[in-house]
Amino acid sequence: MIQRKIFFLIIFILISASLFAQSVQPWWLSLEQGKQKFRQADYGNALMLFEDARRNRRAMYEQLERDFINFLSMAEVRRIGDSLEHIERFSVERSYTAANAALQELYYRYPKSSFINSASSALGAFSKLKSYPEAEYWIGEVYRIEGELPLALTQYRKAYSLRQGADDPRFGLSLQYKIADIHRIKQEYTEFEKELNAIITEYDSLWINSNRAQASRISEDASAIPHEQASAGFMRSGMTRILQENGVERFLEMYRYNNTSVELAHRMLGFYYVVSGRASALPHLMFAFLIQNTIIIEELTKDQFDFRFSVVGDGGQNQVNNLSQLIAAASGNALLSSYIETSEYYKTAYYLAASLYRNGNVTVALSLWSFLASQPSAGEWYSRAVTQLRSPRYETLIERP
Repeated sequence: MIQRKIFFLIIFILISASLFAQSVQPWWLSLEQGKQKFRQADYGNALMLFEDARRNRRAMYEQLERDFINFLSMAEVRRIGDSLEHIERFSVERSYTAANAALQELYYRYPKSSFINSASSALGAFSKLKSYPEAEYWIGEVYRIEGELPLALTQYRKAYSLRQGADDPRFGLSLQYKIADIHRIKQEYTEFEKELNAIITEYDSLWINSNRAQASRISEDASAIPHEQASAGFMRSGMTRILQENGVERFLEMYRYNNTSVELAHRMLGFYYVVSGRASALPHLMFAFLIQNTIIIEELTKDQFDFRFSVVGDGGQNQVNNLSQLIAAASGNALLSSYIETSEYYKTAYYLAASLYRNGNVTVALSLWSFLASQPSAGEWYSRAVTQLRSPRYETLIERP
């Protein structure tokens, strides 16, 4: 009688476990449902779904890891050695379903060649897959939107430490910007600067002291020094000199730089340094404005193969000679109109002028403010530029911007 009860109890437990396993939805689905709840401002349920995604992913890969460990622990498999190729063939020939499933999932996530025919290397990869950096990020997003900034910062840092496991190659960069913005909101300006400078150091070869400068000088009378032989510091100095001595249009004619990864970092540092009264605002804003205009010019060139930005001569209807003409050409492009707004193009131009003015480059500063004063769509920056043209002055310094 007791044995019969035990038998039925075991059957009940197995059936219950099977039903429970079937009720657990895929981790990726939980993440997508969480995003949907987040967009609907249902943050409580979004958080639960993101936590479910993190937990379910870990549980799945822990089970696959156990299945593979159990398979590798078999006496017949141990005798094969570490050859992943031989071990996989053995599992297929003997129909070890769980081991095959574990390997196939592993190959889906990583190139088979990356394991260098080593079963030990393949087994170690499961530890990386247990983490879910995207879920950690979205948990941080919920904390951020609810005002729990320290918790959000912890989550962003955790997600950043796991960035190698993310599908998006720009995932780590996005997190660095999120971390910097949290520090800005909390007025932790030392950490704010540190994070943005880390982005520039990692992603901007033209800024750091490197021989990999990627800016393109396109004028015929540009310096003959090869870019690969010029240090980044030398390039920055030359670019700044052209801007200060020849003006913004000539500067934009001579240089192109489309490194969108660092545009925001330069822009945010430039804004902060301007209102802090630092001369170092100028090169950062110069880079941000150069990148913005390069994106605009390149996009216009895609639509019109003979489009040119040149201050010299009349190249026909597809040549523009100044910023006003460039923005007029861009205004007919919905994508560029959106980009001008999201990249804070007019604000960047205004603060670049302010930094030039503080550094004593009055003529160039006034030319930029004149450009803004011809753009009513610039809103606040139009009004402020008009005021500056009437009575030029330094920007008011803000102790805690």
